[in-house]
Amino acid sequence: MPRLYSHRDRPMHLGPLPAERLPRDHDARPVPAVQPADRHAAGPDSVAAALDEYLGVAAALFDGPVARATAPLPADPALVRDHLKAAACFLDATLAGVCRLGPQDGLVEAGVPPIGGACGPDGAGRPAVAAHTHALVFAVEFGRDAAEDEAGAAWIRGTHAARTDLRCAEVAAVLAGYLRALGWPARAHVHGHTTLDLPALAQRAGVARAVDGVLALPFSRRGFRVGVVTTTLAPACDAPIAPGASLDWPDAPTWLGVGGSRPGFDDGELAARPLHLGRHPMERVPRVDEPTTRIDRSRIQRVPKRADLFTRALAGDLGPRAQAERTRFAVKHPLAAGMVPLIRALVPLQGTREPLARTGLGGDQAEPARNAEAVKALAHHLGADLVGLCEAEPWMWYSHDEVEGRPIEPYHPHAVVMLIDQGYETMDGASGDDWISGAQSMRAYLRGALIAGVMGAHLRRMGWSARVHSNAHSELLHLPAVLMAGLGELSRIGELVLNPFIGPRSKSVVLTTALPLTHDRPIDFGLQDACAQCLKCARECPCNAIPYGPKIEFNGYEIWKPDVEKCGKYRLTNMKGSACGRCMKTCPYDREDLATSQALLWRAIASPEGRRELIAHDERSGAGGRNPVKRWWLDLEIVDGVAVAPRAGTNERDLEPGREQRLAPAQKIAIFPPALQPAGGTTLGTTVPLDRTAGLAAAAGARVALPVGADGKGRSDGLPSE
Repeated sequence: MPRLYSHRDRPMHLGPLPAERLPRDHDARPVPAVQPADRHAAGPDSVAAALDEYLGVAAALFDGPVARATAPLPADPALVRDHLKAAACFLDATLAGVCRLGPQDGLVEAGVPPIGGACGPDGAGRPAVAAHTHALVFAVEFGRDAAEDEAGAAWIRGTHAARTDLRCAEVAAVLAGYLRALGWPARAHVHGHTTLDLPALAQRAGVARAVDGVLALPFSRRGFRVGVVTTTLAPACDAPIAPGASLDWPDAPTWLGVGGSRPGFDDGELAARPLHLGRHPMERVPRVDEPTTRIDRSRIQRVPKRADLFTRALAGDLGPRAQAERTRFAVKHPLAAGMVPLIRALVPLQGTREPLARTGLGGDQAEPARNAEAVKALAHHLGADLVGLCEAEPWMWYSHDEVEGRPIEPYHPHAVVMLIDQGYETMDGASGDDWISGAQSMRAYLRGALIAGVMGAHLRRMGWSARVHSNAHSELLHLPAVLMAGLGELSRIGELVLNPFIGPRSKSVVLTTALPLTHDRPIDFGLQDACAQCLKCARECPCNAIPYGPKIEFNGYEIWKPDVEKCGKYRLTNMKGSACGRCMKTCPYDREDLATSQALLWRAIASPEGRRELIAHDERSGAGGRNPVKRWWLDLEIVDGVAVAPRAGTNERDLEPGREQRLAPAQKIAIFPPALQPAGGTTLGTTVPLDRTAGLAAAAGARVALPVGADGKGRSDGLPSE
């Protein structure tokens, strides 16, 4: 459902709905109301039990230690308010606002810091918490409901409120953790885990209004739920929506999305699509029997987790500086740090490898094709952006774990592969390697782990063995699963599968399971031809790690193989930002989802001429530059537990056309095939220094894959690699 009008000039804190156009009344008072509820009751086969379990995990993190000093924030309280609202929208809240707390909000229950009073030490070593004075309030919308005859309906219907309360808990826990990392006491609140009157706060913060005793969200016909973060920080406040104001679209241009807000027709178009298909029309992308980059399964050597570049850094293989930065490189910004506790708390719940006895719950699972649609529908219901299914083939699994050196034997036949969009708007404002980069990654990793966790718990409740493979702990390599599940093609970026609709700006999560499923086929949207022509990611890579040259054969794969040492060391030791995603930021497929850009995409899928047009349009338009309107985050770095102004400054990169003329001729790429990686059984307690000299020699001796043909497909002569 592409939009007609761009949102590039719409500030992030406004969110997708044009609520700034509503009249406000500072004197309006809230009236008794309840939050919207489900239209249907959840049945015995629903995912409700798993949602409740995971909400409890998030709720355990609603409060926590506070940094010993406060971060430097803008002096203007209105800028602080807008920043917090933008952070909520970055986490996919629909609308956010701020209000003061008063004596009427001071109800207390066990474990909840008192609002309007002081709180002494709680046994966790925290200092006394001052009275909370303000509330950041946000709304998260329901997704579309499943029709009664749709696959997955028995799992989904009646769970929108519970699903959205969990999403609110995720957002609130992260925002509360963020504020505490900034040095201000903060606590998260959602339905069932607070003594606050959430509907009253939603009205006072101007997020919603009561209509016939039920909260209503302006310009939205969906249900929604409310989350709140209370704090001692004092941003400016929003005004309530005026009591007599219409909450419907004021005129045709607004309904069409003029000004960059979400158009009114979006809900109708989404409702017309089967739920299992999701938002993006992947069903229109051509399918092929084998990926467009050649894979020779007979020559692939399984590698241990200890061979992962970031695991090698942790063990000291990349030297002391990379080892020291390994534990903080992606989470040294306080917003990313606010996500870490929940990510870690999910790991023990990732599931089982062993077979389970069927329970009879969940309905009939005798038809793999129906199961596949049900699983996809559930994934989209929970918030996955793209979903594909494939066989969990033996060559996709790691060979050994990294802690004990334990061999890993493949244990599930099927893989549910999901992509989480890192978000175009924030990417539009960033350089790709500045201080928001780590939070972009961690947000997507957290969302994926929650979605897959709930799905795995639900499948196990039905008696099907299932296990999550997240960024925090995985026993299966994600890239081959993403490729084989038909969610993208392998790109010049190298170790990244690029999707036609969201480009490279995604993070993956995989759920392996014994539930019988049909599989998707790989896709061919002409990317091999496009990447053969386009050198932009290589040109813009800060550390010159992406090859300008052709694909090579590497461990049974045909791939543009990046220099993982250069890339990894830069991401780990980037002192002017948090991690790096500049290749994602500058790719021509990282685009705003507009009708005009989607038309260009379909032409690129259809023909080589269309691909040349897409690349040329990207260069002419200056796409990949920084959009200052979308730059909402604060440049901060956690040093010794306190958020401070970054010691080395901030990367502020702009596009560098022509840079390849200087860098390409002298580029040296090292590759590290299995023979140059730690052997299976090696643990984190053993250092295996990375041998760059051998890596350069391996690259020099690698067999080059034959060029891409006019049809856009790669070719190989089939000879064994050296």
